[in-house]
Amino acid sequence: MIVKKKAITTFREAEDYINDTPRFTSKNTMEDTRAFLHRLGDPDRKMRIIHVAGTNGKGSVCAYLRSILEAAGYRTALFTSPHLVCIRERFVVDGEMISEEEFLEAFLHIYNMLDWDALEYEEGAYHPTYFETLFFIAMIVFGKKKPDFCILETGVGGRLDATNSVSRKELAVITHIGLDHVEYLGDTVEKIAFEKAGIMQKGAPAVFWDTCPGTTAVFRECAEKLGISAYSVSEKDYTFLNFKRKTIDFCVDSQYYKCIPLTLHTIAAYQLENCTLAVRGIEALDEGKTITVQQIQAGVSGCFWAGRMEEVLPEVYVDGAHNEDGIRAFLETVAHDGHDGARSLLFSVVKDKDYRHMAEQLEGSGLFGRVAVAQMHGYRALDREHLEGLFIPANANNYRLHGITSERFTEVYDTVEDAFAALLQERQENERIYIAGSLYLVGEIKELLDHDQFRRRIEKISSQP
Repeated sequence: MIVKKKAITTFREAEDYINDTPRFTSKNTMEDTRAFLHRLGDPDRKMRIIHVAGTNGKGSVCAYLRSILEAAGYRTALFTSPHLVCIRERFVVDGEMISEEEFLEAFLHIYNMLDWDALEYEEGAYHPTYFETLFFIAMIVFGKKKPDFCILETGVGGRLDATNSVSRKELAVITHIGLDHVEYLGDTVEKIAFEKAGIMQKGAPAVFWDTCPGTTAVFRECAEKLGISAYSVSEKDYTFLNFKRKTIDFCVDSQYYKCIPLTLHTIAAYQLENCTLAVRGIEALDEGKTITVQQIQAGVSGCFWAGRMEEVLPEVYVDGAHNEDGIRAFLETVAHDGHDGARSLLFSVVKDKDYRHMAEQLEGSGLFGRVAVAQMHGYRALDREHLEGLFIPANANNYRLHGITSERFTEVYDTVEDAFAALLQERQENERIYIAGSLYLVGEIKELLDHDQFRRRIEKISSQP
């Protein structure tokens, strides 16, 4: 498709252009991505890069890595996806989002570097995809900021992901592997592990989560071919100590210390795995020998990652679980949350996920007295018709224990805003609300809470007798 150049002078215009990009371009080859990165001046060559891939937990592991490194006195840059509310969330330097001006300047550098004569008159001329454009923005901005470490989260997969076009890495970290994006990555965990293992690089150690023997074998074989050290991490590498209302105490078995006592400021039990992987990743760096227990403890304690069992209102939690493994981890946390009252769930999902199995997991848990569903914004959102039939309790008596009839178990709303407002308005004393199914749903909820109009709506609800 022919693309016409237009004048772009503001951050909003740049963001709108990027959001429209998928409509007229397809994924490029890794060679194309590397070639364009070279045209941008090879900013990646000036950085010490930690690359993180995996099915679930990538963003959380990135957050723990960043927080520990900063607690140890290092400057960091972090590129993650997706964003929840603001596109600039994807680009964080020393704990702060980049400015609109920095975003625009980097975008225009990319925009003006394109071959517009070819784009305007030739089919198939090079144009970066949505994700590639954001990756290039990160590389340009981070290159100017000169951090000590740059942490990159892959978009999808690893081997063919745009972030894998960087020339040199300090460390590769691979999180839990599960079945997701099977149309792109393969229909077995071993095939998916092969794609994730593609981020491993000669000269850089790798740390990976021991999901199962099949995935571990894939990682070991890849590491052996590259001649690199690869460290397996599993549940055996941490010890749970205590679960309090909003914190978790545990110990990580360290390469340099017998046991590091740590405290997570979250109720998300799955963060034990992600934090342990991050700590072992830090130890695999050359700097790992000099980073102290106290610095690791400070980094872990001070880490916050939005949208992962985040309490956005009193007794209202949002979680980005968006596939079967994510829902399983979410339910494990809910089951051990220590809450002795009723629980409600607001659920929505994108249509390219295995949403039927996700719903079966949620329904079969028996943890929620009622479920509200609503279609999210966006072209990928599952429509109301499909959402409506997802939750039919197999054992209605299980829900009558909560005073809820099977007819009332699922409530369908036109919008996420209406569903959220209804759950808030009708919740019983000591009832906890959970919101899960998609990071886009989390973003929509957080955006609602930023709007004065919705805030006034829920304030009116809370003031009612």
